[in-house]
Amino acid sequence: MIVKENSNKDIYKGDLSTFLTQIKVDPSKGLTDDEVISKREIFGANVLKEKKKKSIFERIFDQFKDFMVIILIIASVVSGLLGEWIDSIVIIAIVIVNAILGIAQEGKAEKAIEALQKMSAPNAKVIRNNKLIIIPASEIVPGDVCILEAGDIVPADLRLIESSSLKAEEASLTGESVPVEKSHSIIINNDVSLGDRVNMCFMSTAITYGRGKGMVISTGHATEIGSIANRLQDIKEEPTPLQRNLNELGKWLGIICLIVCAVVFAHGVIMGGKIIDVFMTAVSLAVAAIPEGLPAVVTIVLALGMRRMADKHAIMKQLLAVETLGSVDVICSDKTGTLTQNEMTVTRAWANNSVYQLTGQGYGPKGEILDADGKTIGQIDIESPLYRLFHIGALCNDAKLVKGEGDMYSIIGDPTEAAMVVGSEKLGISSEEMSEVHPRTNDLPFDSERKMMTTFHEGIHEEGVTTSYTKGGPDVILSNCESIFTAKGIIPLTPELRATVLKNNHELASAALRVLAFAFKENSSEISFEAEKSMTFVGLMGMIDPERPEARDAIALCTKAGIRAVMITGDYKDTAVAIAKNLGLMKEGSGVMTGPELDQISDEELLKVVEITSVYARVSPDHKVRIVTALRQNGHIASMTGDGVNDAMALKRADIGVAMGITGTEVAKGTANMILTDDNFATIVAAVREGRIIYSNIRKFVGFLLSCNVGEILVIFITSILLGPKFSPLLPIQLLWLNLVTDSFPALALGREKGEKDIMDEKPRSSKESIINRPMIYSILVQSAAIFIAVFGAFQVGRYLYPDSGGEPSMHARTFAFVALICAELLRAFSCRSEHASVFKLGFFSNRYLTSASLLSVVLVLIVVYVPFLQPIFSTNALSISDWGVVVGFALIPFVVGELYKLIRRVLLKSKK
Repeated sequence: MIVKENSNKDIYKGDLSTFLTQIKVDPSKGLTDDEVISKREIFGANVLKEKKKKSIFERIFDQFKDFMVIILIIASVVSGLLGEWIDSIVIIAIVIVNAILGIAQEGKAEKAIEALQKMSAPNAKVIRNNKLIIIPASEIVPGDVCILEAGDIVPADLRLIESSSLKAEEASLTGESVPVEKSHSIIINNDVSLGDRVNMCFMSTAITYGRGKGMVISTGHATEIGSIANRLQDIKEEPTPLQRNLNELGKWLGIICLIVCAVVFAHGVIMGGKIIDVFMTAVSLAVAAIPEGLPAVVTIVLALGMRRMADKHAIMKQLLAVETLGSVDVICSDKTGTLTQNEMTVTRAWANNSVYQLTGQGYGPKGEILDADGKTIGQIDIESPLYRLFHIGALCNDAKLVKGEGDMYSIIGDPTEAAMVVGSEKLGISSEEMSEVHPRTNDLPFDSERKMMTTFHEGIHEEGVTTSYTKGGPDVILSNCESIFTAKGIIPLTPELRATVLKNNHELASAALRVLAFAFKENSSEISFEAEKSMTFVGLMGMIDPERPEARDAIALCTKAGIRAVMITGDYKDTAVAIAKNLGLMKEGSGVMTGPELDQISDEELLKVVEITSVYARVSPDHKVRIVTALRQNGHIASMTGDGVNDAMALKRADIGVAMGITGTEVAKGTANMILTDDNFATIVAAVREGRIIYSNIRKFVGFLLSCNVGEILVIFITSILLGPKFSPLLPIQLLWLNLVTDSFPALALGREKGEKDIMDEKPRSSKESIINRPMIYSILVQSAAIFIAVFGAFQVGRYLYPDSGGEPSMHARTFAFVALICAELLRAFSCRSEHASVFKLGFFSNRYLTSASLLSVVLVLIVVYVPFLQPIFSTNALSISDWGVVVGFALIPFVVGELYKLIRRVLLKSKK
């Protein structure tokens, strides 16, 4: 083959005979098996080049980069060197479990994406060895001769060698929403843009009309789509807000931990304590200071959130991106298929000077015909203009309606023509049955110059007479008509009647409907373009891609949540604005911008425009990049939807890129953070709500862990300062067991909170806001102080009831402190279920996970307190009923303080409002 990989940039130039001479492949016979094998060895499989995946060792290493994890590993090593193997094993086990969870979840996300790619991988019809065969598109090689028909996905870049009324949907590549007419006979000699290379078809675009044959000139990453995909590899991924927050939290905790440990160690040595004992106390304090369960709990909570989102048709590719959704304050959405159903529907018809309404949505042929007064029309006279209108729509048509399982319907062909087929079915006119009774004898395909399509049928109105049916633009059809079909029969089309038609056409178009006109002509002469002259006008059909019913509610919820929804579409301005108004997306003062208008303004001007614009119409994928860049520069957390390869740049630039799972290209899916398996805007909003719940839950258990751990620090640090290092109320092994009991199970249970009812009433948080904000800091300080008071009080009462022995506190006293601290933290977990609402309002036991986790923790405490052979290991003694009364009484202090703190805060916030 002369044309080599990546040398095809000018292959669209020149005439067809020159191209075929260069290729040296017989279009009628195709390649031989030997040629296919040879070319596959040279060019490889016809698949897009994937980004190099990380090895298992790189993934494992990534899990141990976190500053907090590094400190835990150091603490584990130190404990092991000092002979505290139990301590060391417990810490390292937590780190390993966290790493395993992270690696496993990444693997699940990759498998989900691979599954989607396989689902959308098309087959291809090719000529090989002089035979037409169907093969997987991945097996296509340069030189293959492909057959293209309506409904096919183009398997590779190819030059057309035959074509008949061929149209291709190239929105995935060029952003153009209207199918492009293709022709093998067009000769191009100059450099033209991709969208103007009408003698070629490109990989992953869809054939919507006609048929053709093409010679493959590029496959895989050498195609136009592949070259764009390759450019995406250079875009650097930025850390999510949660990543930045957790990294910052880890650093501060590490610094504070080292400072406190150094002070405790120095104080202990100065006070005459044994260096080894003092050092172990400092190490145990480090374990208490660092919430070692935090990385594991965050990973598990994000993984659970990812699973819940998948159940709601949103597949998240990255764990941390799940939380980022919670801070989104602008959602930029496509119109077609996301805010609308992507199913053109005839909703209005005009015939015999009457307007009719068609009910029902989508491609399901169910609905009623209503007259101007809204009354249902029963049996329709087959001689009426309304029946004739839809009769023409059914026959002058190349689309097919396909019934699937249940009441599911799909189409083959152009969506506009499919809408006519469905509309005809609602009147009881079956296009298939009509085509059998009145077969098509010939046709004049639609072209951009005539703006009409005509089909010829025999014996419709009179035996032996050919009748032509024509549809097209109202102005064109009307200008070629000299009569009109009415209930009284065919009458002359007077200027007054023409004005009436134009008036009704304007009214339909003003309602953002796409309007087509229909006419017929009875011909006794041979078939020619004369059939499209001196026709009889019949009527108009108005159709629209209806909005999704759930989209309006989703946009209203966005408004309530302080999230601005923005429509970005390649459609026309009037249509976009009409849909936006119907959905409630346009607010007072909302602006509208078109692609050409965007081209006229600078990036600096765009920074102001994006703050007031709700609808962008006739935009290209490059415009999307500019819009999302401007939004981010203004400090917004922006979500962007897209399905095309060119959209991938905007998806990558957005904080959350959302790809369409049904209509999206592989590159868009591979670039996005989230994939919608139902292409539904409401799913994005549901995912944002889930993201808010996850972030709220993360805050809850971060606040819980830190208040408990700071409380533990105060218990050891202040007590050691006041009473000396020998009188530490808690031993290292007790601290480790305590952290296992309280830091893991209850914290994980807090991450399973369902979310508070008013979570979407709150405004989006700032991307710069720290996870530990001022209210949380105050709460942590109040709670940790209450925990210290409770444990120190229990410890002192224990010393009073069970006096010290040998210059150290009794095991009973330490058991008082140990059990009081665990009980206080478990009760604290219930109070942490909401940062502002009372736990009694939520329902004390409504979180069954927390109830179960608390019961398990209590059992673990009872085991080390009452099992005889464990008592020496954990330095505990059995407590009596009266002892439990003292311990529980002190343990209630932090819980009561926490509930009072929330009450005071609610009162203060209410007074400010």
